[in-house]
Amino acid sequence: MKTNRLARRVRIQGSMLFGAVLAVVVAGCGAPRPTGEADAREAFVDSVLQGMALEDKVGEMTQLTLDMLLVGETYASVEPHTLDTAEMRRILVDLRVGSILNCGGHGVEEDVWRGFIREIQRLATEEKPTGIPVLYGIDAVHGATYTTDAVLTPQQLGLAAAWDTALVRELAGHTALEVRASGIPWNFSPVLDLGRDPRWPRFWETFGEDPRAVADNGEAMVRGYQEGPVPFAATLKHFFGYGSTVSGKDRTQSLLPERVLLSHHLPPFERAIAAGAASVMVNSGELNGIPVHSDPWVLQDILRVRCGFEGVVVTDWEDVKYLVTRHRVAADYKEAIRMAVEAGIDMAMVPTDTEFPGLLLELVREGQISESRIDESVRRILRMKYDLGLFEDPLGWEAAEKLHNREAAAAAALKAAEGSLTLLKNGKDSTATVLPLAPGTRVWVSGPTADGVTWLNGGWTGTWQGADTAYVSTSAPTAWEALSAKFPGAVHAPIGFGATAADIDAAAGACRRARPDVAVLFLGEQTYTEKPGDIEDLSLEPAQQELIRAVAATGVPVVAVFLAGRPRTFDAVEPLLDAVVMAYLPGDAGGEAIAGLLAGEFNPRGRLPFTWPRHPSSHTPYDHKYTDRIHTDFSEKAHRPQYPYGFGLGYTATRIVGLRTDRPSYAPEDTVRVEVDLETLGGAADEVLMLFSSDSVASITPPVARLEAWRRVALPAGGRETVRFDVPVQQLGFVGRDLAWTLEPGRVGLRCGNQSVAIDIEMP
Repeated sequence: MKTNRLARRVRIQGSMLFGAVLAVVVAGCGAPRPTGEADAREAFVDSVLQGMALEDKVGEMTQLTLDMLLVGETYASVEPHTLDTAEMRRILVDLRVGSILNCGGHGVEEDVWRGFIREIQRLATEEKPTGIPVLYGIDAVHGATYTTDAVLTPQQLGLAAAWDTALVRELAGHTALEVRASGIPWNFSPVLDLGRDPRWPRFWETFGEDPRAVADNGEAMVRGYQEGPVPFAATLKHFFGYGSTVSGKDRTQSLLPERVLLSHHLPPFERAIAAGAASVMVNSGELNGIPVHSDPWVLQDILRVRCGFEGVVVTDWEDVKYLVTRHRVAADYKEAIRMAVEAGIDMAMVPTDTEFPGLLLELVREGQISESRIDESVRRILRMKYDLGLFEDPLGWEAAEKLHNREAAAAAALKAAEGSLTLLKNGKDSTATVLPLAPGTRVWVSGPTADGVTWLNGGWTGTWQGADTAYVSTSAPTAWEALSAKFPGAVHAPIGFGATAADIDAAAGACRRARPDVAVLFLGEQTYTEKPGDIEDLSLEPAQQELIRAVAATGVPVVAVFLAGRPRTFDAVEPLLDAVVMAYLPGDAGGEAIAGLLAGEFNPRGRLPFTWPRHPSSHTPYDHKYTDRIHTDFSEKAHRPQYPYGFGLGYTATRIVGLRTDRPSYAPEDTVRVEVDLETLGGAADEVLMLFSSDSVASITPPVARLEAWRRVALPAGGRETVRFDVPVQQLGFVGRDLAWTLEPGRVGLRCGNQSVAIDIEMP
């Protein structure tokens, strides 16, 4: 990989410096393939490509869903799923389709997966004219989500809250082994879209709102997937600007200035591409009036030229056809295919029609698309299949099966679930804490997310929406079950979503009769992802707010635990709560983790990877501009979130007692050494230190703060530690008026916690 193509420009006193901030922007760039190995791969790919007819090539660019190979006319119409031999031969042999995805509507056992893969690859390698194996892809977004009884981890937002990239990388490695053990080598993960708008239904699939934190976690996940002992491919989703839609709804338009795209939305993808990501999936929406599947500026100028991406670009579900039916930029499907291929897609996730290869074939024969353009995409697909070892072993599960350690994977998933849990409130004043609960505490439990494993996992769990209880774990304890095991004698008053006034009155009456020491309410959302998760109101469900009021009126201290994929606003009832825990979507181990946290078995260490809004219509992120702070009375207090970015409490408080730099001024080529002194105020503590910068004056309006570095620190009881951050001065620049990376002289503030210091940047 040519890393110099990834370098951002840095303008310093009129001079353009290429590559000056590469170490900052794409730290950890993957090593290039050794020359001999690269030559061998290219020679092999050349030999295969030369023997391919045009029909073979357009087939390689086609991806169909598994449903098309199954008996039955509709998705999952025959149970158990059975492969349709005639349809398989038509699709894989006659149409020469090169890629299959999906699960036929729901997850299956590992041996069923192997049966599917074995027969698919047999037909492809033995009966297809070229003998090229199939590239199979799946959405294993929090563990092997479509393999029965797989180890399921927290969803990405929860992993971000744990602030532990080593753990993210480890979990990705376990997922790669478990998915590969079923015969599948390609994963549609991670999501590197920014979680800037909590209305967006894929918010929980992100690593939060900050570009640096998303990049750190994204790089770790890619390396975990791809740098393990078996060949496995990651997919970066969704290139790019997908999550910041105007409406907050899925697959709708984004209006984002180029400067914002380059400064916020691109860096996570740059880092992951530099780490060697094998494939990229395209943004399903439209960006500034242009559907991304038809935009060569995004898919060629930015992705290929600026980022230097050399892997496979795959579309999202049916998005080529949507250029006709939704976006209306193409008159018919054939025109849409021409636009998408010319824009830069390599493989079309069709996924349920067989017109695509035939129409693409016509376009080439008519001269509307050159065969050399087709060869570019096919060459990339063949390289990916080669790198995954499919030509050598199309099945590839034996090594993964031997190496996969389920016990280690489950332990890491539990650790991640525990680490994600974020304590946001503990007591109504500074002295009267409620948590942890002492042994023997009389606990009363209610709330709609207390008694279902589905609420622990969310979407992409067994099924697309994750709501079908037939395909979730039967062994994982629910939150209620895990908590009752910690506190024998705990009482449960079940209540569902959309509870009526009578239901709520009955629950409050049950609480009074039980006379508990504490009431624990499990609140949150039903499962969803993508379009079905669109909402009209960010407020917490009214029935749940009424439940809080009714239970609080009994006089019992109330602990709220949110199992949700996004923050729901609840300011009107927040003062009634004695403690608040955000659990995100913690996976199958979530119940055990939550119970352990409430029982005080470990110190809360999660920190918010997003800004929790106070009101449904007010959700500015932490790195907003100074004008966003101006209130109606012209004071600077308009940004008043429920809980700020990076916030989280522990059972033992910590205090930053010093912040300093090694000198007061720096030149562009220097590195700022920042030292922070942290101490506990009692017992052992686990803290995340976050270093923020802020320009005093800049040629582009500066944000009030920008995350520059972070570090997790564990301290023993009474402990004190000096933590060091090294920040290259070039990192303190920004995308300027000319859209180039710009470093300007002047004063820059550095802040960690409540401590701050200013430095001066001086130009030679």
